[in-house]
Amino acid sequence: MILRSFSTRLSLYGLVGVGAAAVHAITLLVLGLGMPLWIANPLAFLAASFASYLGHSRFTFRTETGGQHFARRWLILQYTINLAVCSVLPLALPAWLPTSAEVGVLVFTPTVLNALIWSRAARFSLRRRQRGRVAPLRHADDLGLSHAANTAIVALAEAGQLDGTSLLVNGPAASEGAEAWLSLAEHRPTLQLCLHLCLTEGPPSAAPELIPDLVDRQGHLHCSFGQWLLLSLLPRRHPRRVRVVSQLELEIDAQIQQFQALRGNSSIALDGHQHIHLVPVVLDAVLDRAGTAGITWLRSTDESLPTGLPLRCWWQACRDAGLLKWLILQLLSWRAQRKIQRCGLTTNGGFAGVLFTGHMADATLLAAWRELSSLEAKAQNTAPLLLAHPSAPLNQDLADAGFTVSQAFARSAWRQKEWRALEALTIIPDQWSE
Repeated sequence: MILRSFSTRLSLYGLVGVGAAAVHAITLLVLGLGMPLWIANPLAFLAASFASYLGHSRFTFRTETGGQHFARRWLILQYTINLAVCSVLPLALPAWLPTSAEVGVLVFTPTVLNALIWSRAARFSLRRRQRGRVAPLRHADDLGLSHAANTAIVALAEAGQLDGTSLLVNGPAASEGAEAWLSLAEHRPTLQLCLHLCLTEGPPSAAPELIPDLVDRQGHLHCSFGQWLLLSLLPRRHPRRVRVVSQLELEIDAQIQQFQALRGNSSIALDGHQHIHLVPVVLDAVLDRAGTAGITWLRSTDESLPTGLPLRCWWQACRDAGLLKWLILQLLSWRAQRKIQRCGLTTNGGFAGVLFTGHMADATLLAAWRELSSLEAKAQNTAPLLLAHPSAPLNQDLADAGFTVSQAFARSAWRQKEWRALEALTIIPDQWSE
């Protein structure tokens, strides 16, 4: 039975391979009539790659995929690797190699690589289909930033469309937001309120004269994410790092105290405005006081790439630097997770909201939901987190309160789109997985 299954799989693989080769040849002949060979051949190879992508997912590895196509990332990977190998391999072969052996290497190397890539793609598809379904937690950032943000976040929570939010204790409407949320939590104790640590804008919680390196002439926090990241690269005993870290610790302590004053004394779940808590120098300062401050949870932004999105969404992610933010925060999250684990804190077992930050609506929201729902539950982690920034139309100038960086973001019409998208998000268990 095993031999029969293997022979069937091998036969299907061969048939799809022959079909892809035919597509390559026909496309090359047609394109070669009107364009140079060096352009026609890569395009023909792309057509052949697409044919094998569809054929192997629908036929060769149908058991693993259930008849659905592979995630598009495998097509991109296969095409990129094969182009690179086909370009470099002829140059790398030794001159003394016989012609027959050279032809064999050039023909069979891509064949072996393709077999490995499509086999990995099939296992990836099988894991996604077999994983236990986990309902993600829907989370909104920036409670307290404005009355408009408070309105949307509280309305979503009242409708049962949010599981948690993060409070900007230095926001212009922090007291209003905290009071409204805590009133809701009396009837829904599972609602989570996190401390949204803010170090890049807004008024400080510590006395400005105690943190001169952290504030500008107007007395507002002004160090950007990039500046905090650069500070992390300085040696630990560098005079500037030592001086700024001591002020950073004062500001973190003051924001924790302000959060406890608004919410009451209990364990603290913490994340960061603009994900500042993941910057190494900030993360270390937070973890150093986790025990004394009662911090038990830190947010991770370890975000899997979603599948099934139209190409326009990926173009938007590249254009708006979402892909760059995702890459930076992936690296910082991977580094942070080890430290969080060593300190005995918990974190979320999945995340979505950086790659398409500010545009979590429509296709991107649904794709993120499906991706998080397919993740395997981990005992040491909380449920995956779906992050958005909903808000009603902004009717105040946040720059006056020191939130110049957030002004344009908060005014965007996407804040209302995210509100409506979360409001309309219907959780149907049978649709959790692709």
